[in-house]
Amino acid sequence: MTHEEHHAAKTLGIGKAIAVLTSGGDAQGLSRPGGWWRSHQGSHLGERFDDASAGTVIGSARCKDFREREGRLRAAYNLVKRGITNLCVIGGDGSLTGADTFRSEWSDLLSDLQKAGKITDEEATKSSYLNIVGLVGSIDNDFCGTDMTIGTDSALHRIMEIVDAITTTAQSHQRTFVLEVMGRHCGYLALVTSLSCGADWVFIPECPPDDDWEEHLCRRLSETRTRGSRLNIIIVAEGAIDKNGKPITSEDIKNLVVKRLGYDTRVTVLGHVQRGGTPSAFDRILGSRMGVEAVMALLEGTPDTPACVVSLSGNQAVRLPLMECVQVTKDVTKAMDEKKFDEALKLRGRSFMNNWEVYKLLAHVRPPVSKSGSHTVAVMNVGAPAAGMNAAVRSTVRIGLIQGNRVLVVHDGFEGLAKGQIEEAGWSYVGGWTGQGGSKLGTKRTLPKKSFEQISANITKFNIQGLVIIGGFEAYTGGLELMEGRKQFDELCIPFVVIPATVSNNVPGSDFSVGADTALNTICTTCDRIKQSAAGTKRRVFIIETMGGYCGYLATMAGLAAGADAAYIFEEPFTIRDLQANVEHLVQKMKTTVKRGLVLRNEKCNENYTTDFIFNLYSEEGKGIFDSRKNVLGHMQQGGSPTPFDRNFATKMGAKAMNWMSGKIKESYRNGRIFANTPDSGCVLGMRKRALVFQPVAELKDQTDFEHRIPKEQWWLKLRPILKILAKYEIDLDTSDHAHLEHITRKRSGEAAV
Repeated sequence: MTHEEHHAAKTLGIGKAIAVLTSGGDAQGLSRPGGWWRSHQGSHLGERFDDASAGTVIGSARCKDFREREGRLRAAYNLVKRGITNLCVIGGDGSLTGADTFRSEWSDLLSDLQKAGKITDEEATKSSYLNIVGLVGSIDNDFCGTDMTIGTDSALHRIMEIVDAITTTAQSHQRTFVLEVMGRHCGYLALVTSLSCGADWVFIPECPPDDDWEEHLCRRLSETRTRGSRLNIIIVAEGAIDKNGKPITSEDIKNLVVKRLGYDTRVTVLGHVQRGGTPSAFDRILGSRMGVEAVMALLEGTPDTPACVVSLSGNQAVRLPLMECVQVTKDVTKAMDEKKFDEALKLRGRSFMNNWEVYKLLAHVRPPVSKSGSHTVAVMNVGAPAAGMNAAVRSTVRIGLIQGNRVLVVHDGFEGLAKGQIEEAGWSYVGGWTGQGGSKLGTKRTLPKKSFEQISANITKFNIQGLVIIGGFEAYTGGLELMEGRKQFDELCIPFVVIPATVSNNVPGSDFSVGADTALNTICTTCDRIKQSAAGTKRRVFIIETMGGYCGYLATMAGLAAGADAAYIFEEPFTIRDLQANVEHLVQKMKTTVKRGLVLRNEKCNENYTTDFIFNLYSEEGKGIFDSRKNVLGHMQQGGSPTPFDRNFATKMGAKAMNWMSGKIKESYRNGRIFANTPDSGCVLGMRKRALVFQPVAELKDQTDFEHRIPKEQWWLKLRPILKILAKYEIDLDTSDHAHLEHITRKRSGEAAV
């Protein structure tokens, strides 16, 4: 920051007060935004909320009084008397609409309070305007203008835990299970659950089934059983309806299946378990990021600033006019009431529509019987295993088959490609893969360069015309070697695309990698349990080593999510003085009500300051004040079932990669063969800020630190100061890079985009 920016950041909040409230239905992670402000500006308000707190620790309610002017008058009085002119409202569309009404009436409310003698002229002048910023907290993800609302990811975690458990018993008894999830007006939970578990059918209010859905459903279930499946899963949103607006209940579906097919069918209604449990890592980080942006929006607010809502677009925080978002959300409900379901679907936004299109392809479209004139695409895993790899393979294989292609799977990465460990995959080959961790195909770190001759021979032998590579940094560097090898071997002149999949999240060209979210949640769960173990003993500091190679993503994001006091990473060099300052900070912390500490260390953050060194330092310096314990989490971070985020992300990445591949093969067809030698015929598919984009691997070379296997620029480093502020260090937050107010553009045709 410049000197002026530094001064502005230091003085931005002086003389201002902010109130935070949660309203409406409960959702996991609602405590995080409020916790940030308390830590940053108000230590006298008490210790910040526990990072594993579910729901909202300050309470939430649907307040009837606030709907009446008399109730809003009392609320105005309470704010004025406390000198509060900035209000952060965390809730759904009802809560945010009420907040905007409150703001629009503010001047009149102050006038009435003055006339009644309840506030002085001076108080009225000091509180002449009210700034309001909204954060959307709802497990239903039913608010237009944001890709994800706080609490949605955690609800998906609860749902998937139950789906995975039910899947096991359903297979044992050859049963059909009908699962009802929340979503009275929005089918997001049901839709993403269906994508994440490979459900046979989903019922959501935005997309009612065709009039003959009963016949179609029964035929679909029979086909699944005929192909050897021992179970059927049907997901139902509680607000599911048919095209006439008549409710479709889980009991209706059960009775239909029993009557027509005679299958042993059970119904499970998940209910409020979806609102409970500890928040996921995604929700903890989302709440923290949105809380920071909300505070910045309030502190920058003027009397002319419209009330805004802080939203998530891709991986970017954005500010949108609150009432525009509320209006579009109401337009969705209106369109559904008027049975204009196509319009309602479009108004839900790009993310919702993408989920729906991918689901329809995977669940309702059957591959053609004939493969005449088809192309041959091979799929492989490269590098270390990561949860979600199997979901990506499943999606890639099935989309390829739907397009009429012949799809091959390669075992053991480039090594298997060189040895000819290749077989053709049919529809059932990848059945049930979505929720399985690790790599079913096998994966190795071997790079292709030393085996170009054998690889070229097998590309010719199996007539491979395109290659989908799912893996980590080795997949990316292997792609670069393939590009170089084209100069010597024409057989390597085929299109290829890399789908980043690694717990380290270190693949250039993508903000996220498949598997990183699962690893992050594993670390957070472990940290929660470790911190809980100190509840009885008190005065204990835990030093935990995470994976990631030289990339500090896991240590930083887990530290932010789990409430760490420090997170040591390679990208941010530290000295013995920094370690000493952290020890002193913990010494002071032990004098407060929270007598425990958490320190994370990335495995390669410093070759001299090892985990043992830091443990010994803390143990020595903390003698008589706190005890130290160390934990090396190791390969447990690579294992386990993939999270809903990784399943969904991997599924959509696989579908998008195969769609690109089919187009690129046709584009590269020349003189009776495939010949692809342009830079854009070898790409990394990655999430960059707001969109999934294809970037030539050759163009990413300049953005790569090959020695340390990390991108030269990493977006998450900007979140590091938040971690330190939450740990109550005196540190400046760079306010020069923040979101600006945007608008939702809408057309009467029903198209919606941010």
